Amino acid sequence: MKRIVYRWDLDKTYLRTEFDTVRDLLRTAFEPAKKKLTVPGAAALLREQRATNPAGIYILSGSPEQMRRVLEAKLRLDGVKWDSFTLKPSLHHLVRGRVRFLRDQIGYKLAALLTSRTQTASSADEICFGDDAEADAFIYSLYADICGERVGRDTLFAVLERARVYPEEIPRILRLAADVPRGDVCRRIFIHLDRVSSPDAFTELGRRVCPFYNYFQPALALLEEGALEPMSVLRVGAELVIEHGFTADALLASYTDLARRKQIGFSAVHELMLERPNLEQQLFGGATAVIRGFLARLDAVEAEMGQVVVREDPHVGDEPHVIDYIALFSRDRARAHAAKKRAKMRL
Repeated sequence: MKRIVYRWDLDKTYLRTEFDTVRDLLRTAFEPAKKKLTVPGAAALLREQRATNPAGIYILSGSPEQMRRVLEAKLRLDGVKWDSFTLKPSLHHLVRGRVRFLRDQIGYKLAALLTSRTQTASSADEICFGDDAEADAFIYSLYADICGERVGRDTLFAVLERARVYPEEIPRILRLAADVPRGDVCRRIFIHLDRVSSPDAFTELGRRVCPFYNYFQPALALLEEGALEPMSVLRVGAELVIEHGFTADALLASYTDLARRKQIGFSAVHELMLERPNLEQQLFGGATAVIRGFLARLDAVEAEMGQVVVREDPHVGDEPHVIDYIALFSRDRARAHAAKKRAKMRL
């Protein structure tokens, strides 16, 4: 199996960050590392990914460069190690009067992703993590299809114009896209449903994009991909049990939700079931009984769900999934705006 580069967003993907009001922004800017909250299970999954000796863990965030010290301190407190950490040079652009850059995600993140890929081993596959607050699913998919030679110069130019990327930045991004090593390297794109978007909102992006509600779900999908071991998945589940009160039924519901959406099949179940005799040897602490109960419930899952669970591999087929990025751009932006409105209504 190829080594994997993991790419992670930070706000609302790893950190429980709020930025929908001015008060939220100010609190986030001045909040010390020890008070920042991690999305449940995210740190556990990152630690398990690090233990697999990946080709790299690359963090790409829209937070300003001035927050580097506190954000790195937070990651260290969580026991997370990374290989690259890119933050937005917001102040640099602000003093040049480029205020629009502060809200630009597509131009900034796409350029950073393409630059990073040119410095990454061409043999490495990639798995990406983002959220539904902005355009992460759109950006990661666009990046993947540029690498896979399914997005040409004209389409990319049209998307950058619609995203209102500064005209002087567009030629640089086009050059990066032209020079990036080619290949279908992006295996999965996981999108944390922080704003409780419907998973159906991402259907147009194909099955490569996997929306999820909690981090036990991508851990299960990575087990089926062969990227994680069964005990790694159960350790992520144990953290959710101990720190966040998950029950055996909640863990089971996490699996069945993904299975009904055909994001995973039964191979993950079978691998987990093989680990039941080894549970007592693991340091699950107070979560052991819940983990055992979850595995017991898995016994009946295959019979109950029958033929519902037949995963369709996004990389298998005569033709790859084709995305009309120009047409999708406005719809994805509308989805993000609707999600932001829901978040404000909750507040």
